[in-house]
Amino acid sequence: MTAIASKGPSAAAIGAESKLGNADDGTAVSPSHIADALYRLAADLSEARPHAPDASTVDRIIHALIGRATQSVSPAALALAWLDWLIHLASSPGKLAELNQKAMGKAARFGVFATRSLIDPATPHFIEPLPQDYRFRNEAWQQLPFRLIYQSFLLTQQWWHKATTGIRGVSPLSERVVDFTTRQLLDVVAPSNFLPTNPEVLNASLEQAGANLVRGWINLIEDWGCAVSGRKPVGADAFPVGKKVAVTPGKIVHRNRLMELIQYSPSTPLVQAEPVLIVPAWIMKYYILDLSPHNSLVKYLVDHGHTVFMISWKNPDADDRDLGMEDYLRLGIMEALQAVSATVPQQKVHAVGYCIGGTLLAIAAAAMARDRDERLGTVTLFAAQTDFTEAGELMLFINDSQLTFLEDVVWEQGYLDTKQMAGAFRLLRSNDLIWSRMLKHYLMGERDTLIDLMAWNADATRLPHRMHAEYLRRLFLNNDLMEGRYRVGDRPIALTDIRVPIFAVGMTLDHVAPWRSTYKIHRLTDTDVTYALTSGGHNAGIVSEVGHPGRSYRVATKRATDKYEDPDTWLTSASMHEGSWWPAWEQWLAGHSSGRVSPPSIGAADHGYPPQGSAPGIYVLKE
Repeated sequence: MTAIASKGPSAAAIGAESKLGNADDGTAVSPSHIADALYRLAADLSEARPHAPDASTVDRIIHALIGRATQSVSPAALALAWLDWLIHLASSPGKLAELNQKAMGKAARFGVFATRSLIDPATPHFIEPLPQDYRFRNEAWQQLPFRLIYQSFLLTQQWWHKATTGIRGVSPLSERVVDFTTRQLLDVVAPSNFLPTNPEVLNASLEQAGANLVRGWINLIEDWGCAVSGRKPVGADAFPVGKKVAVTPGKIVHRNRLMELIQYSPSTPLVQAEPVLIVPAWIMKYYILDLSPHNSLVKYLVDHGHTVFMISWKNPDADDRDLGMEDYLRLGIMEALQAVSATVPQQKVHAVGYCIGGTLLAIAAAAMARDRDERLGTVTLFAAQTDFTEAGELMLFINDSQLTFLEDVVWEQGYLDTKQMAGAFRLLRSNDLIWSRMLKHYLMGERDTLIDLMAWNADATRLPHRMHAEYLRRLFLNNDLMEGRYRVGDRPIALTDIRVPIFAVGMTLDHVAPWRSTYKIHRLTDTDVTYALTSGGHNAGIVSEVGHPGRSYRVATKRATDKYEDPDTWLTSASMHEGSWWPAWEQWLAGHSSGRVSPPSIGAADHGYPPQGSAPGIYVLKE
């Protein structure tokens, strides 16, 4: 129970809270649960007993109830953004006149376009979809009346973008929120989502005599069954952890309440003297870096003569609600470093961090530099942000109102649920991750053939209440790390203290950690920084095995004494290479190593780190 809850809620209030946390599937509350919880609270308050719940407890429970209906989005935050936009629009007669003029002008021109299309079907398009919009690319959309339907939709979308942006006085955050939510609402009613207005679905239904719709209905029932029962998606069982994925041989050499440390077995007669410690994100399971043997980054490193250690984070539950960022630093990176140094003594460590694991590694490296701890030899950051001012569309959900509401939702559960986190990420790319999949699965009746990366993506994890709140407030909202206010052990740290070489990787299509945000490591540190920008998104850009078709990357090194280059200038000057970035990084690691030696022992039993079982361990198997 959190400190707030420990101020003295009565047994009835605790019972009401328990009722909320024990809904049938953990994601929805039935009317009886709500009525019972409110009845208990009302009765408790009316008795005015000394141990009655305080106001904040009541508010948190009510917010948690509301959050289950709003997918954890704060109604107040949305209302404030829309009110900001509406008031400024209403007081901008020039903007209103411009919008009215544009609406009439576009309607008139569209009328001419429609008339010409009736006469000549080859009439050029009135408006083109955005480059990332693939909904209307099929030739079937060029037939009447469908070309008029989708062209009018694109016009409407364009007009609303104009209406929600460029209004003097509206705060940038409110503008982005209103524009984003408007796009989401319009995407719901896109003509591609409905049978009568989608020519591709109509043609498939005619050709297959409706068999696609029957298959789609079966797919819908199967997916609904998986969702309500908590099972993995259809096809994910083809990739059992430890049998098909996460199969690189190794041993667990350390375990605590938060993580297991895996040491992988060598596959070469000699290895680089300096070991590699990988700190994955704990919003995902570690084996994205050890998928199938052909695309395992761990296996690639081991086969190239590196001694690799991997942190496997525990999937937290309600009992872990009070674990914070300091716990992940102390029980995670620092304890792992102790075990690595005991196993490979008198050698510096190549530390690697992915996503939030990279952010935590940057914090650890700065704290170690402050404290003159020189165990690190290099630092590698995969899609890791250290300055959160340009953290992409996730920032739409980062303000005091939204975070307070979300904290209350997470407080009630003790953790951020996997469905809540996955839903937020899907919303950022709703066309690709929601509507296009619904179209394919339920209207076209087709199933994606799951690959290992997709099966891993469905194996989601939770985040502890305290850690989640600290991460969003201290890093995203307050940007304490970049501003020099972030404290480790009650003392502030500075990224400029890091002096070891850094290799940072960004992805061109990363919507979670935009590459221009990760590029900021250049000006936040005073050391040599090698930056690689690879094709792909947040996950697929990292899983970029040698031989993967269509991969490319740019890479350049900035010495500590070099002048700063802005990202656009860097983009034009950095050398372009076809293929995977893995070999370039491995060569960088080897270049910062001292040579090859005989492989170290597995674990260090004499120092309290005996092997405790085979990889992948037990934490990764917990759902």
